[in-house]
Formats: sequence, structure tokens, C-alpha cells
Amino acid sequence: MMNTQDMKDYRPPLTEKINELAKKGFETQFKFENGALKDRTSDKNYQAQELSIIEEYRFEGESNPDDMSILYALEARDGTKGIVVNAYGTYSDDDLGDFMKRVKEKGKLQGVKK
Repeated sequence: MMNTQDMKDYRPPLTEKINELAKKGFETQFKFENGALKDRTSDKNYQAQELSIIEEYRFEGESNPDDMSILYALEARDGTKGIVVNAYGTYSDDDLGDFMKRVKEKGKLQGVKK
């Protein structure tokens, strides 16, 4: 199971990392909607048990502590690879945070190391 200590602190801008992940095939942009992650292009919904976290990055704003986010690179069972971003701290989406905990827990139960 990935915890905060497992995340990579990453200083370059979030958009730079998103572009880097896109070059690795993480091209789908997910949004959290109605308790699932939705592919913004195909409108297909994914439940926590259908996803695995491949990489996870935490960004901290040097000049503004409110500029904090977590970037998840995910792969679905059907091979779809994409990203979702959540703020953390004051502006975090608690529902998305709970959803991502279920994705992590699923990985732990299946023996996925990350």
C-alpha cells in the first residue's frame, strides 16, 4: 500500500509532470463524478476495483502553501492509462480521496507493490 512516505515529492510544475506521463501513455484525463472515475473522452466510468495506481506524485507550492496537489497515474483493467489530480489540505476533494484509498487498499489486498 502506498502511503504519504511512498509518494515522490516532485518540485517541477504539475503540467510538466502531466506532459511527461502522457509521453509514457497516460493520456486519458479522468474526473471524479458520482462515485467513480470517468474518462473525459469516452465517458466510461471506472470503479476503484478496476484501477491500479502506477505512480503518485505530491506537489507543494513553494510560494503558496495552498498550491498543493497529488497527481495519480492510473491504469484500468481494460488497459486505459490516465491521470487524475486532487488537491490536498484545505481544498482537497474528500470523496476523491476516499475513492483513491479504496484503489490503494485493493492493491494491498492483491499484493501489488507500489
